[in-house]
Amino acid sequence: MTHERREPRAPRRQRPEPLPRPRRKPFAVLSLLLGLLALTLGPVPGAAADNGWWNPTARPAPDSQINVTGEPFKGTDAQGNVRGFVDAHDHIMSNEGFGGRLICGKPFSDAGIADALKDCPEHYPDGSLAIFDFITKGGDGKHDPDGWPTFKDWPAHDSLTHQQNYYAWIERAWRGGQRVLVNDLVTNGVICSVYFFKDRGCDEMTAIRLEAKKTYDMQAYVDKMYGGAGKGWFRIVTDSAQAREVIKQGKLAVVLGVETSEPFGCKQILDIAQCGQADIDKGLDELYNLGVRSMFLCHKFDNALCGVRFDEGALGTAINVGQFLSTGTFWKTEECKGPQHDNPIGLAPAASAEKQLPAGVSVPSYASGAQCNTRGLTDLGDYAVRGMMKRKMMLELDHMSVKAAGQAFDIMESENYPGVISSHSWMDLGWMERLYKLGGFAAAYMGGSEGFSAEAKRTDALREKYNVGYGYGTDMNGVGGWPGPRGANTPNPVTYPFRSTDGGSVIDKVTTGQRTWDLNTDGASHYGLVPDWIEDIRIVGGQGVVDDLFKGAESYLRTWGASEQHKAGVNLAAGRPSSASTSEWWNPFVSFAPGLAFDGSRGSRWASEWHDDEWLQVDLGSSQLVKRVTLDWEAAYGRSYRIEVSANGTDWTTAWSTVEGDGGVDTARFSGVPARYVRVHGAGRGTKWGYSLYEVGVYSS
Repeated sequence: MTHERREPRAPRRQRPEPLPRPRRKPFAVLSLLLGLLALTLGPVPGAAADNGWWNPTARPAPDSQINVTGEPFKGTDAQGNVRGFVDAHDHIMSNEGFGGRLICGKPFSDAGIADALKDCPEHYPDGSLAIFDFITKGGDGKHDPDGWPTFKDWPAHDSLTHQQNYYAWIERAWRGGQRVLVNDLVTNGVICSVYFFKDRGCDEMTAIRLEAKKTYDMQAYVDKMYGGAGKGWFRIVTDSAQAREVIKQGKLAVVLGVETSEPFGCKQILDIAQCGQADIDKGLDELYNLGVRSMFLCHKFDNALCGVRFDEGALGTAINVGQFLSTGTFWKTEECKGPQHDNPIGLAPAASAEKQLPAGVSVPSYASGAQCNTRGLTDLGDYAVRGMMKRKMMLELDHMSVKAAGQAFDIMESENYPGVISSHSWMDLGWMERLYKLGGFAAAYMGGSEGFSAEAKRTDALREKYNVGYGYGTDMNGVGGWPGPRGANTPNPVTYPFRSTDGGSVIDKVTTGQRTWDLNTDGASHYGLVPDWIEDIRIVGGQGVVDDLFKGAESYLRTWGASEQHKAGVNLAAGRPSSASTSEWWNPFVSFAPGLAFDGSRGSRWASEWHDDEWLQVDLGSSQLVKRVTLDWEAAYGRSYRIEVSANGTDWTTAWSTVEGDGGVDTARFSGVPARYVRVHGAGRGTKWGYSLYEVGVYSS
């Protein structure tokens, strides 16, 4: 996936340069060479390379080498924090999505590596029919289709259609210090339907179920090498405590997520939703039972839940075509209401995609100053966000339009809910402090070491302020492109072998079959090169960036754990006596009485008459500490209003005010004040109507 490239700012602090590494004595060098030779020869079935718990008792033969020596670190630091890197966005099983033939090769196979790492049938003999490879990479799409054992042309950093997540490559990343991996189950029904080659149907939820099953199958596959269930390093976890225990054992905690365009069948056709609340509840329950704990509500196409953040260039044009084929409508833009904005919309031609449009239909042009999606979070999207919160799931904001993301933030802030994730640089950077303030977690896309380091340094002051670590989202098998080589002649290359960040392992070049990869000349061609890429970041960006990454697993688990432990605050105003300056009157059968804003239902509301100076107040019954007031506005909202408190209902003090209200869900936070009465006092309407509130919450926390 594409993402914005940003200019670096000056670093906020000077970090000491790492001490030069001492020259190894001959005996040490000899020991290292012997160790590497042992790994090169590899274990045979039924025997381990040594007695270390991290080596399988029966690795398949032949298989990829790992080329890492030393025991993977276990346990926590002196403060009880887990250590290690987190990949917050990967797609191990995407070969099972998109109709089964978009990503060629599998992450594992009971028939062995030759079966797992082979190309799609239509790519033989020379890639002439590798249509998606041609679309995504350019050129003529031709390539040597042979994977094992030669790997002449793939995997490669710019080959987006071949398997990059072979299990042994993931094992190498774990051995290099990664301790959390989020496996996003992914597919796209429209891409599946228009792609020429497929061997299964295109229903998105069917693909998600299969990918979940295959992830559990991969866990069993690894377990078998280590002697039985639960013994392998690849551990699927369903709560943060389980993840901490897995990492304490030195293993890899694997979290299931979902990234798809029409979850639960929630597509929209001509702006009409094709799902309802019952579908959302059923879908969330099913995903939760599969082990899914984080998910995107929209991805690439606007759906019945939310609008998306655009893609740029020709890719954006192609996706806009897909949007039309899926929904009957193209993206619609407007001028942004605030400093945050969506990506520039794709305007470059994409001839192969545009040929899919019906005769007489063409991609519209867009005003250069209109960079925001008109579509935000729908009522069904609001329901889905709240449903995820009830199930203690984490919401992925990347791919949401800024309007939808802002509305999702509003909802989560109203509940103090920390479960918000930005996993691969697809959220506007201006939201970052809002995310950290809630307790959320952020990771950046796996770009080149220079760009990644610069992006990290732009937000390191915020990470220091909120005492959080950082993550990366490799997005491998996600059709995005990965870091290319910096070149054999770069003045500061990765030098092999090198030590892992914790210092306990020695990492040499990875060899699979007849191919050995070098990050300097090959770039990040597959998952096994993640440790090499981190070493490149250390060299280019400095130890400080890597230190923040090494704190990533702990920060991710804090966000997850806080989500699990979240309890909705007690609404001090629920059911309490209330009054208002006015209440709108339609007829004797419809009420907009003030008490309807405190009845716990979004199916009712208070509405004032159509004047600026109107108020709604509640009697808490006794003096209470008030720190937070939430307002769930109907379409008639307050542009300018204030929150007032009183001890006696007569003398009022302003605790909070705004002149920039934008409707939706607002949260007013202020230093705790004792009050018996709380009033929402409108000073200026946001519409021609009055003020109308579904619900008002008053909280001490």
